[in-house]
Amino acid sequence: MNPSRSDAREPWDWPVTRLPGVGQERARLLARLGIQTVEDLLLHRPRRYEDRRRFCRIAELQPGEPALVRGRVMATGLRSFRGRSRCVYELILEDGSARLHCRWWNMPFLEGRFSIGDELVLYGKVRTINPPTMDHPEAELVEGVEESFIHLDRLTPIYPLTERLTQRWLRARIWHVLNHWPPQWPDSLAHGRLPANWQHLPTRAQAIRWLHFPDQIEQTEWARQRLALDEFLAWHQALWERRQRFQQVAIALPCSGDHNRLIKPFLTHLGFTLTEAQTRVLRQIRADLGGRWPMRRLLQGDVGSGKTVVAACAALMTIESGYATALMAPTEILAEQHYAQFRRWFDPLDVPVWLYTSRRKTGPAHRPVTAFTPERTRRVAGPPVPAGLHVGTHALLHEQVEIPRLGLVIIDEQHKFGVSQRELLVRKGRFPHLLIMTATPIPRTLGLTLYGDLDVSVLDDLPPGRKPVRTLVRSSAQLKEVWEMVRAELTRGHQAYVVCPRIEESNASAVRAVRKEHAVVQTALQPYPVGLLHGKLPAHEKDRVMEAFRSGAFAVLVSTPVIEVGVDVPRATVMVILNAESFGLAQLHQLRGRIGRGGQPGLCILVSDASAPEAQNRLRVLEESADGFAIAEADLRLRGPGELLGQQQSGLPRLRFGDLIRDLPLIELAKRLVRETQSASLQRTRPERPK
Repeated sequence: MNPSRSDAREPWDWPVTRLPGVGQERARLLARLGIQTVEDLLLHRPRRYEDRRRFCRIAELQPGEPALVRGRVMATGLRSFRGRSRCVYELILEDGSARLHCRWWNMPFLEGRFSIGDELVLYGKVRTINPPTMDHPEAELVEGVEESFIHLDRLTPIYPLTERLTQRWLRARIWHVLNHWPPQWPDSLAHGRLPANWQHLPTRAQAIRWLHFPDQIEQTEWARQRLALDEFLAWHQALWERRQRFQQVAIALPCSGDHNRLIKPFLTHLGFTLTEAQTRVLRQIRADLGGRWPMRRLLQGDVGSGKTVVAACAALMTIESGYATALMAPTEILAEQHYAQFRRWFDPLDVPVWLYTSRRKTGPAHRPVTAFTPERTRRVAGPPVPAGLHVGTHALLHEQVEIPRLGLVIIDEQHKFGVSQRELLVRKGRFPHLLIMTATPIPRTLGLTLYGDLDVSVLDDLPPGRKPVRTLVRSSAQLKEVWEMVRAELTRGHQAYVVCPRIEESNASAVRAVRKEHAVVQTALQPYPVGLLHGKLPAHEKDRVMEAFRSGAFAVLVSTPVIEVGVDVPRATVMVILNAESFGLAQLHQLRGRIGRGGQPGLCILVSDASAPEAQNRLRVLEESADGFAIAEADLRLRGPGELLGQQQSGLPRLRFGDLIRDLPLIELAKRLVRETQSASLQRTRPERPK
């Protein structure tokens, strides 16, 4: 590296081709690892460390235990089998105590890589002990004494590699940067700003050195924590700046209500008293609706905690103020149910309610007023539409759907929507307030990361009268017992769900199909009538089936997870979930929340033949806990954030060092430091008041 060469960029932004020994070909190989700049190289995280201060003697190796050995190559060779369709490259290593046999299957390109007399460092597990044998160990050539202090007699980093790059070469390049060119890395955090319990963290420059060449193993974790903190600081700074930009241009609509003109009679005729949590959250929402900036609030509440009532009160505050509310739900079934529920609540108050789905738009006269599809909408001329509630699915997003004087947007089950869909609905008004609701509790680390620019409210208690749901795990061999338990509930006049993960039977899987299982359940529970519901049914058929189940015409509903959110049938007290291992914990918890909603205790039976310990552990969590937040944390630990969120959420930051499962204290620290910094900055720039 030649720092004297003219380059306007900062050194950490230099391309890796500025480094000695990195030509265009090596640069292309590094690019496969995401390494294009000097900074990328220094932030290339080792996947583990080998303590090469202590090598194991071959004679002392134990079967099944990973070990690091050093010795000289005594023999090598490539053998082929079955007409050269399979091969094995073999190597014998000796260290003076014994000989170690090493094998690499179907890797013929290794032939010629090592020679007799070469000194190697090997890391792997011993498969057999007579003779000691390793399959596919990691091998690194010890080349003379030059630079051996980088690779031996230390805690040595082992990096992710790509073909034709070696550990020694990559390690030497990083050593060269750190020791032949003293880096002045930008540090976003003055060390003195760290709280006392975080003073062990190094500076950024020291963290980068410890990441690659630590003196003690503890330094590797301290380095990771410091570099993770930098990532979380950058993320929260971006969230803070986004919110500041929003507040600079957004002026809040006055939507805090008109002396409870509508809310008071609504609560009087509701039939039950709000919980303390609902009352607390409504105070927060009212303050937001009357605040200086538009509300941006995330409402979390476990299944059955009363989010819909809170949404109704927020909508009435807005409507009292002369503004309309839009509520978007992820499925037609849930949108139809919301429409029916809000009509029951709002009709006595003379508050109009509209419904928008892919099939129709229904107006406050409770009859179709115009043919509506996402492709075509016929506009009807008439007097100005009064402020009311507009309920719908994605159909609300259509450009021809107009919502005059939109003051509040409510997104139900936000995890079913992408960020862009949410923003499309918000843009139908002039900076309307936004309330995002979810019954899928979000682990705190994900909440702080994904929704760090939102205020968060939590409904942390259940309305009185809700009975706990008992959960059991059973195997397919116990299905006769399962159907007997279901039949016992049906004889009491209750109803049941049977949930299957698929619609059609697949030859490639033993997962039950809902159409086939429908016939099985009809036979097992005859003479009780059994309905069938899945996402491929025509919309009018879904409505017919759900209405028949609500009315009691069907005692049992066999369904796919389409009933996961929002479906409310008070007489349903038992649910059987087949192939339960196919679902995530949060989804199982959501499904379980569909029963026990009418004051009767619920029973959820998870049927699974999965033998994998991970699957059994997941189901055991459901069996032992009814706490949605505890279940969400367990789901995050077991599945990781990527699988937990799926493809819908694209807002997760790219983290090299941060860990969304275990770094909650770091995420909270980063958020606090950003807020302190920005508050101090605002104080310095605020003009003094005239004396």
